[in-house]
Amino acid sequence: MRINYNATAMVAVNALNRNDDSVSKSTERLSTGLKINRAKDNPSGYALSRKMKAQIDGLMQANDNASDGVNIIETADGALSEIQSMLQRLNELAIKASNGTLSDNDRSNINDEVVQLKEEIQRVSESTEFNGQSLLDGTFDLKGYTDNIDVKVFDYSDRVEIGKYTFEFDLLELDDDGNISTPIEEIEIKETTGKTSGLEVSKVQGNVVTLSGDKGFELSLEIKNDLTAEAVEVDVTGLGAMTLQVGANEGQVLDVRIPDVGIKALGIESTDVLTKDKALASIDEVGGALAKLSSVRSRIGSYQNRLEATISSVDVTTENMTEAFSGITDVDMSEEYTNYSTNQILTQASTSVLAQANERPSQVLQLLQ
Repeated sequence: MRINYNATAMVAVNALNRNDDSVSKSTERLSTGLKINRAKDNPSGYALSRKMKAQIDGLMQANDNASDGVNIIETADGALSEIQSMLQRLNELAIKASNGTLSDNDRSNINDEVVQLKEEIQRVSESTEFNGQSLLDGTFDLKGYTDNIDVKVFDYSDRVEIGKYTFEFDLLELDDDGNISTPIEEIEIKETTGKTSGLEVSKVQGNVVTLSGDKGFELSLEIKNDLTAEAVEVDVTGLGAMTLQVGANEGQVLDVRIPDVGIKALGIESTDVLTKDKALASIDEVGGALAKLSSVRSRIGSYQNRLEATISSVDVTTENMTEAFSGITDVDMSEEYTNYSTNQILTQASTSVLAQANERPSQVLQLLQ
């Protein structure tokens, strides 16, 4: 038996400290519900869990972004539906004005409604907004540029590859109203460079000439002054669409293209039914506008379907990642409570043993009595 150094008490103290530390850790885990509360608890697990948490948060935000995209498309499609109704009314009026039983005075009265409908179509195309951004005025359509101040890229199809094209026109003349006066059959493209073949002038409407080629190539140019044997270089950028971030990582985007649906873009800027001939021509013009609008609505409907599919996919991915994240970070409450109870009992036992160990040196006095 020794007095100065009570080794038995030191053993009991060490055991008590270890058990007390285990109780503290179990208490923290039970109170937070997490088995990783700081990096030292599980360094590799902590690093993995932080990365997964960032991914989950990103997916949740991407889900919100996609939902906003659906709202934008629904807003645009609602306005397009109204424009389509007005175009259908214009079609009815054009057919009505084409009837030989009407006088020009009757057609003038009908034309008053045509004018009002065109103004309303233009107003809707300019005023439809989402979060302060115009949707139907071409703001989110694909952009292109030319090297000629008198030529502007009016529109191009999705099949036009990004790059530069050079077109050399033989002759393009405008009349006093600023419309192309050269007959379509006399407009020739002398030389073409770029990623297309079989190019020809397919349509002339107002001051806009449309070039069509193989594989769905279609490019429309707005002409502001006469062109005589001039080469025009067109830079098709493929930029300008509304880019929606629909994933948690870079590059996981969806580009939404919403073209201009104003009366010029629809080809009805100069439409009227003041005479029988003009009324007959209006039937084709309004028919072309309806076809274009239907194409636009079909496209944005496809965007909406993709976004809704994206939302469903993101929901499933978020669910699975959250389950995996929970497996790494969440504590098993029943198991941890068992550990807590065990460590509490061991702490109490260690305390009792320590008390008894501290009593042992006093027992030496009995030898001195």
